[in-house]
Amino acid sequence: MRRADERRRSCGSCCAGTLLSTPGTQTKDIEVIAVLGAGTMGHGIAQVAAQAGFRVILCDVAREPLMRGIAAIERNLERGMQLGKVTKAERDMTLQRIRGATNLNEARAADLFIEAVPEQMELKHEALRAVAEIAARPFIFATNTSSLSITEIASVAERPERVVGMHFFNPVHIMRLLEIIVGQETSAEAVAAVRAVGLKMRKEPITVRDVPGFASSRLGVALGLEAMRMLEQGVASAKDIDTAMELGYNHPMGPLRLTDLVGLDVRLHIAEYLHGALGSETFRPPDILRRMVAEGKLGRKSGEGFYKWNE
Repeated sequence: MRRADERRRSCGSCCAGTLLSTPGTQTKDIEVIAVLGAGTMGHGIAQVAAQAGFRVILCDVAREPLMRGIAAIERNLERGMQLGKVTKAERDMTLQRIRGATNLNEARAADLFIEAVPEQMELKHEALRAVAEIAARPFIFATNTSSLSITEIASVAERPERVVGMHFFNPVHIMRLLEIIVGQETSAEAVAAVRAVGLKMRKEPITVRDVPGFASSRLGVALGLEAMRMLEQGVASAKDIDTAMELGYNHPMGPLRLTDLVGLDVRLHIAEYLHGALGSETFRPPDILRRMVAEGKLGRKSGEGFYKWNE
């Protein structure tokens, strides 16, 4: 990344954003949250942030995925009203707090940027660089990665102490867990700030070190891959394997159904990363996973995975 003085010369003083450098940053300083990516995780994060009272800019590179994300938020809120969990006033206020944007410059006044771009290190780096180019004020950069190294993501930042992991869970508006991941240089102030944001979102934060897979993905992926091997070996059907975990271990959702929601392609990418990083055969992707991804059976988003979603 170019140094701040170089960026000022090329972009002008209005673009000279830097990661929050003032000590003692608390949630009271965070009023505007920009979410980068309007996909499954991004629009969910935007929704819970707006419901918590933050002003939100939901960003995507194109209008079509942005509109899909906003439509998904509207459906979630309508469903919440039907279930009696969201009032009409709460729905209206939530939607009023969300603004969509396809130009990142429209988010330049955000205090906290939460990226929810695909799980590729180069895309995470691009997002961080892009934010640093346009930010009008000091900011915290949070990544929603479920497995990539926070320390490596922060390696392109001028202030890596203000880069932190905020790993939300799908569906974001329902799942209460928030995994906060602390990189090698992440500051206590950044951790405290995002923890306070998470609590305001009514999440239950846990804090973990920056190790491959963190806590949740390492456990969840191991379970999911073993369930796939069992299916591959004909131990039981997908439904029966899931039912075993739901009724036998009180899991709210079985590992194969959950994989369909997360996306088989996402699971494959994480498994490949963990297998390489940890060198454990536990995380070697089974053939059934590779084959289904190659066939375009990615789960709910494609209409078919371990279950058929259009029936």
